[in-house]
Amino acid sequence: MKVYVPLDSAARALGADDVADAILREAEARDLSIELIRTGTRGMIWLEPLVEVDRGKGRIAYGPVTPDSVPAIFDGSADPLGPVEAIPFFARQTRLTFARCGVIDPLSLPDYETHGGLIGLRRALTMTPEAMVEEVKTSGLRGRGGAGFPTGIKWDTVRLTEADRKYIVCNADEGDSGTFADRMIMEGDPFCLIEGMIIAGLATGATRGFVYIRSEYPDAIAIMDRAIRIARETGLLGLDILGSGQTFEMEIRIGAGAYVCGEETSLLNSLEGKRGVVRAKPPLPALKGVFGKPTVVNNVISLATVPVIFEKGAAHYADFGLGRSRGTMPIQIAGNVAHGGLFETAFGMPLGDLVNDIGGGTASDRPVKAVQVGGPLGAYFAPHQFDTPFGYEDFDAEGGLIGHAGIVVFDDSADMLSMARFAMEFCAVESCGKCTPCRIGAVRGVETIDRIAAGDRSAPALLTDLCDTMRDGSLCALGGFTPYPVMSALRLFPDDFGLTTEAAE
Repeated sequence: MKVYVPLDSAARALGADDVADAILREAEARDLSIELIRTGTRGMIWLEPLVEVDRGKGRIAYGPVTPDSVPAIFDGSADPLGPVEAIPFFARQTRLTFARCGVIDPLSLPDYETHGGLIGLRRALTMTPEAMVEEVKTSGLRGRGGAGFPTGIKWDTVRLTEADRKYIVCNADEGDSGTFADRMIMEGDPFCLIEGMIIAGLATGATRGFVYIRSEYPDAIAIMDRAIRIARETGLLGLDILGSGQTFEMEIRIGAGAYVCGEETSLLNSLEGKRGVVRAKPPLPALKGVFGKPTVVNNVISLATVPVIFEKGAAHYADFGLGRSRGTMPIQIAGNVAHGGLFETAFGMPLGDLVNDIGGGTASDRPVKAVQVGGPLGAYFAPHQFDTPFGYEDFDAEGGLIGHAGIVVFDDSADMLSMARFAMEFCAVESCGKCTPCRIGAVRGVETIDRIAAGDRSAPALLTDLCDTMRDGSLCALGGFTPYPVMSALRLFPDDFGLTTEAAE
């Protein structure tokens, strides 16, 4: 009998380690021989700890499991959820990037290969760098970290830039509220990220990579570190990748937790051991990045998606989605929501379906008032906008952004003036201080919103003008995107600001 228990941070926070210990004790007490396998999470956080049991006829899920409920699983008296693939939240997904997450032992390279791992890399090793870049371009893959820039164009810029050394930098500084996809991959399928970075190196001529992980992710750091060592010991990394004669090496660098280091140039400064402040562009990192060399900076999900593109082909991946939003997106549903978790689906699903159908509405059973998409710098959406398809251009048309695809749900008790104030306060605290619109503008923004709360009728116009200045004049997205939540809250919920709709506009 095989028993699968997640080692993901969220599952462990909910008691997965205690459940695993209880399973081992119960098996010993019953003199049963079992194989306990620790996996990543399947992404249904409200069911964690989710335990799967395979008695020879396939994996059957139980959850949420407590140590006290373990004996009932052994007795056969516990109510099963059935196969994970049949649970509605999971059954409606299109899992490409996250196909192995929660299925395999994340530190077993043979398990990874059994489930399709390294097929993409072996194919890439037979291709020219130009053909590899073209494959990524054809797939339509865009940056999954926030900006949505075409990945293939970024790779091609680095490929065509002459230099004695080039780098691949993975941005794993996942700091947006309501996001956890990067962590899930690193803890549940680390070899997928390693494979994607190797392919990126082969395509661009880079021979070294860095994974920049926030210090608040100790489990991800430990698992990635062990996976890199295994990859090195087995010839997946080093001077002779899978016997091909090609070279790629990589290592982990740990960030101190500054939110602004999620911005690529701040990250590069931090990686070099400098203070994490934004660099002016140009030059772009693709031309002059880490240590002054051409550098690909991609998000975890962007790089972890590369193996499946090379495994199944660019056309297969591009067949999903709508418009210029191709492929799938791992959408993270959080906040005041009944069914929080990761839902990977093709672009195009209406926002309302994700919130009400997939997410199950609010955990408080109160009406949904607003959702924030794209982290603390993302715009708020009201229920009348819930027919908006989940896509880059569609969200842009509504004055929003997808960002890292985190959705945070709020019920009708939320005070949107307070949320707008929090956005400005967050920016003031997290600003690197390099540019005036962000450093000073956010502080003035808090003061101006306080004036609105006090009934100052001249303050809304001042706030709008301030947001325009921050959006147009900030060096990076921290100051440039803070107006999104502020102005969307003001526009959509004028009553919370003590204003009429006309005054808010």
